[in-house]
Amino acid sequence: MSNYESQIYHERQRLQFCLLHALNNLFQDKDAFTRENLNSIAEELVADDPNKETWTPLSLLLKPHHNTLTGNYDVNVMIAALEGKGKSVVWHDKRLGASSIDLDSDTLMGIVLNVPVKRYGGLWRSRHWVVMRRINGVWYNLDSDLVVPKPFKDEDEFRGFLDQNLSSASSLK
Repeated sequence: MSNYESQIYHERQRLQFCLLHALNNLFQDKDAFTRENLNSIAEELVADDPNKETWTPLSLLLKPHHNTLTGNYDVNVMIAALEGKGKSVVWHDKRLGASSIDLDSDTLMGIVLNVPVKRYGGLWRSRHWVVMRRINGVWYNLDSDLVVPKPFKDEDEFRGFLDQNLSSASSLK
């Protein structure tokens, strides 16, 4: 591991807090967000929703924007969290492919994907937040499921990774 790589902050997966880990990895700061921050954002989203759902006993566990036990947060929480830090989300049309993304843009902080995953021999299907960020001129996969950050050897390898994930983003394989 190079000296740069040893200085890269990489938070590992715990339960389904992949959005928390992804955001902290994106900001390269273990304290960028906490579980309490994201829970608060999710609760504010519910409070601000003019079409509030009616309460049921399951409402204590399955909230509209997150699961209180596992911490699985939705895209609305991610957008609000980033906007709270002065960042914005730009959606990418996967039909355009990774070649249409300006990886050299000064405003591009990183790329966040929500990819399908199968766990426990395919018995558990869900989605997983994955973040990539350029650090010292090198793009890294900071997926919280990885043991260590994975550097891409070059931009072509990175674009290939993005294209592969963009093409499989809507279905589990």
